[in-house]
Amino acid sequence: MSKLEEFKQNMNGASVDVIGIGISNLPLIKYLVTLGADVTACDKRDKEKLGDTYSELAALGVKFSLGEDYLKNLSGDIIFRTPGLRFDVPELNGARERGANVTSEMEVFFDLCPSHMIAVTGSDGKTTTTTLIHHMLTEAGYKTWLGGNIGNPLLTDAEKMKPEDWVILELSSFQLHTMKKSPDIAVITNLSPNHLDYHKDYQEYIDAKKNIFLHQTENGILITNADNEDSVKNTADAKGKVKRFSCKGKADVYLNGDTIMRGDTAVLNINDIKIPGMHNVENYMTAIAAVEGLVNDDIIVNIAKTFGGVEHRIELVRTFDGVKYYNSSIDSSPNRTINTLRVFPEKVILIAGGKDKGIPYDEIGPSIAERVKTLVLIGMTSDKIEEALKKETAKTGKGADVEVIRASTYPEAVNAARSRAHEGDVVILSPASTSFDMFKNFEERGNLYKEIVNGLK
Repeated sequence: MSKLEEFKQNMNGASVDVIGIGISNLPLIKYLVTLGADVTACDKRDKEKLGDTYSELAALGVKFSLGEDYLKNLSGDIIFRTPGLRFDVPELNGARERGANVTSEMEVFFDLCPSHMIAVTGSDGKTTTTTLIHHMLTEAGYKTWLGGNIGNPLLTDAEKMKPEDWVILELSSFQLHTMKKSPDIAVITNLSPNHLDYHKDYQEYIDAKKNIFLHQTENGILITNADNEDSVKNTADAKGKVKRFSCKGKADVYLNGDTIMRGDTAVLNINDIKIPGMHNVENYMTAIAAVEGLVNDDIIVNIAKTFGGVEHRIELVRTFDGVKYYNSSIDSSPNRTINTLRVFPEKVILIAGGKDKGIPYDEIGPSIAERVKTLVLIGMTSDKIEEALKKETAKTGKGADVEVIRASTYPEAVNAARSRAHEGDVVILSPASTSFDMFKNFEERGNLYKEIVNGLK
């Protein structure tokens, strides 16, 4: 009996709690019901806020534990944890003590997946790198499956997958925290302090990321950033082959002038890359290292010339009255915004701010001082971002001429930016913060910004 058949058999009649009725867990709940499981869906939202989702699941016979006490009555023999909930909250520890199996959709998928697997993590560049790898393998003729933080939840598709297929995943530290298996090819784009509102400290965040390669065999491959100190020093425990990429010196994949090299082979001229910025050159080097031996270099060059980027990543929304409006809502950390600002040769009008992840903001001060002429702040991190600018001004004298505006709503922020913009200017949403103070996710934030910009008259 295959692992998948055994899983399906074990689910029939099993008592299962699924925590979080979100994008990834909704298909999971429906799938478990089809397998004959007795499912209780647990969510902090109430029946009214769940709306049609509640009605849809109730019609399938799903039970519910909702509201502020949604974790109080966990009774399932199997509990699927949503990635955004820490694995060690008292309710889950109590469930383990009584013998429950606490797992996640991604952990089970890793157990059951029959295909080759590439997984990408890191503090920045995950989504673009994952998307590039997916495009390259697809164009090379492989059957591919895209999942994790992007694409579709994949557990429900596991029985359609074949050993010769390739699964490409983007994985967060939340998903990796309790992972006990690793992919065939693991990618760490870079490491810097992030999600310190969730993790106890930076070391715990790094340790979670390391699970992407810690469970590989000697046949595994780890791809990492030779220019990122934390990435380099945390690969010592790798059991398989380590391949490095670098913009600064010779490596397995490296930048030589304007050319990305793989060993002694010239693969790609960076001027052929359609999406702007040196951080995207790094993303291409990462992807090139990941698909070595799988994808023809001609395919890589063609993708570079035609791939216009991923939504919400330095996405040109509109040119209005001679002003270009960009959406980079994905920029959920200072480092992301720093990279985005480097793309533009001119000084920009920057809309920034959002939820505080407990990370330092001082590093963004020099970039704002150098590359921003008007700073429109909105959200919880507004004070931190403005303070970073003030510190840079006090230290170097730079940035004293940056105009700082506060806004309480996104229409107000966009209109403030518009009122300061002249023909030839760039306005960009690059929040340097997560979206969860005002939105469900960065996509919702970016979509609202685009709606407002497209509505300007």
